[in-house]
Amino acid sequence: MTAHNNGRPPEAVYIHIPFCTNKCFYCDFNSYVLKDQPVMDYLHALDREMELTVQQTPPGVIKTIFVGGGTPTVLKPDEMAYFLASVRRHFPQWDDNIEFSMEANPGTTDIEKLKVMKEGGVNRVSFGVQAFQNELLSGIGRIHNVDDVYRSLENARSVGLNNLSVDLMFGLPNQTVDMLRESVRKALELDLPHYSIYSLKVEENTLFHTLFNKNKLPLPSEEDELEMYLLLMSEMEKAGYIQYEISNFAKPGMESRHNITYWRNQDYYGLGAGAHGYVKRQRHINIKGVNPYNEASGNGLPRLDSFEVTEQEAMEDFMMVGLRMRAGVSGSAFQAQFGKTLEEIFGAPLHKLLHAGLLEQEGGTYRLSKQGILFGNDVFGEFVGLLTEV
Repeated sequence: MTAHNNGRPPEAVYIHIPFCTNKCFYCDFNSYVLKDQPVMDYLHALDREMELTVQQTPPGVIKTIFVGGGTPTVLKPDEMAYFLASVRRHFPQWDDNIEFSMEANPGTTDIEKLKVMKEGGVNRVSFGVQAFQNELLSGIGRIHNVDDVYRSLENARSVGLNNLSVDLMFGLPNQTVDMLRESVRKALELDLPHYSIYSLKVEENTLFHTLFNKNKLPLPSEEDELEMYLLLMSEMEKAGYIQYEISNFAKPGMESRHNITYWRNQDYYGLGAGAHGYVKRQRHINIKGVNPYNEASGNGLPRLDSFEVTEQEAMEDFMMVGLRMRAGVSGSAFQAQFGKTLEEIFGAPLHKLLHAGLLEQEGGTYRLSKQGILFGNDVFGEFVGLLTEV
């Protein structure tokens, strides 16, 4: 069952900390270089947004919290302590088995700060490593080096944070298949419970987009990129990791439960500048800029936009995000949420994709085939704009 039917409040919380030490060349997230930013004002505004949010939709027991950014770990220890106390105050009921994740950059995680995080309830840390070659890291605008990675992981473990994940990227400028092979090998040597591995997307309003348009971005060929993806899938599988989602690999039972909330199209609170939330079929997007957000929070919820998700859109979303997961989409979950069968609504594309060998079916469940994983976007595209509004 999902949150819409049984009137339960969201069990997941996303919070955005928009500050970074610097802007990476590929990044189009809502993030701002830390220097001279009103950080404490922002944390006060965030506290206020939490207060107003829980007045409007009182929380129940929270199962997952995810703090993303930006780089949340650029907060100083005292700012971090204030922020975490503020989260605990407004969302006081935590599941005994809560997953409380925070994104971190290697090099911004000294022991003192990690202690504050642990004391404040954080129990899972996701490090943005991206690559194990210093020349690739500087080429994408990351300011950490490979030594920082090892030191940060050691620091985290020394304060008792063991549920750790790292992000890697492939398809980077000047990256070869061998470089990726080395990165995956070094990542696996760390023996972590979880890895996320994304391909580079050249997004608008980034330095890479500018270079790409000037033909100055030496990206790997499509063949190499496909080879990189096949390589990392086979290496992860060999090492005993389950590819539970297109870009995510975990030891059994160590999947990111917060992200699964999104992929199952379930409700979550979204707090902070530029954050998105989804509560009772209502999506909202917050004001993006730091100062405008701070100001707006003083006068009410800092919304940029808020809209009702129609049943048709919700059904499309259910398919698009659900098929990202290797477990696929369940006919019974669809029926529980929408009171209609999957085949009734999506019979034609399901049949077409099964026939093309991009989906496989087992009982009432549809999932990507091995081939389908490689052409995920083509599969998801089949479910968009298919339904005309009734």
